[in-house]
Amino acid sequence: MSPTTTIPFDEKTIRQGTGSLTVQQIDRYDSDGYIVLPGLLDDADIAPARQAMSEKVDEIAADLLASGLITDKLEGAPFETRLARIFAGLSDMDFLKYGRGWRDRRAGYYELMANSKILDAVESLIGPEIFSNPVYNVRPKVPGVAAGAVPWHQDKSYWPGSNSNPVITVWIPLVESNEANGCLHIWPGTLKTDVLSYHAETYSSTGYTEIDFEHTADAQAVPLPISAGTAILFNDRCIHMSTPNKADSVRWSVDLRYQPTDQDPMIEHGIGFLARSSNYPDRIATIDDWLAYRPEHSE
Repeated sequence: MSPTTTIPFDEKTIRQGTGSLTVQQIDRYDSDGYIVLPGLLDDADIAPARQAMSEKVDEIAADLLASGLITDKLEGAPFETRLARIFAGLSDMDFLKYGRGWRDRRAGYYELMANSKILDAVESLIGPEIFSNPVYNVRPKVPGVAAGAVPWHQDKSYWPGSNSNPVITVWIPLVESNEANGCLHIWPGTLKTDVLSYHAETYSSTGYTEIDFEHTADAQAVPLPISAGTAILFNDRCIHMSTPNKADSVRWSVDLRYQPTDQDPMIEHGIGFLARSSNYPDRIATIDDWLAYRPEHSE
């Protein structure tokens, strides 16, 4: 049986007291559309993902050196500043050659997506049958690169025809995220908003979806500066954005997504995986399954 047919989603499933969130936190999510979980992850939890990001930076630096665009890979530079220094003086298109967000299959990303602290929090919102959505992103917001600023949008605008609802985004910075380096901004109370009309923006060379101005003229932007390892959970209809990076270091973050297992796995966007199941624990995808693009484990 596919993980997309394990258990029907209903309100009773998410109100059985499972997971790690308190009643007050769930109520806050239900009213505002998001919750902030300070210090959800510690340094050990985020270390594998940071290592995966560092490996990617090594590859980018080697490619830029081979192309003659840089003369030094800056291998001894700190994680927080190395990529910013590498791209200093290069163009937006030089950066976008490697994508506005990364979705590599690296072991460190699986370890983060399968982290029990994250899954415990998500379980409180959607129940114990959890599918890790294929649309996860590693976000290196580099100073001076237009692609770093993300306009007002709803995540669901990227999959408007899918029946996956709710999809919970878990947004986690790997370094301090603040107003200088472009922290996340959320519009409270918009989690039950329909998918609003939108267009592909043209100023960043990325084609991000952007909600039409008529809907955002009175937007209520709440900046959410947070420390590394703190998590922001929000629904895919919740309206949000982030500002440009005006600091001198990279704002590293990830946005991970989870949904009930009975809903559309969105294979047109990639291959997700069965992250948690009380009904079919033997089918939870291992790291080897994920690296091999298998959505669940099978003998």
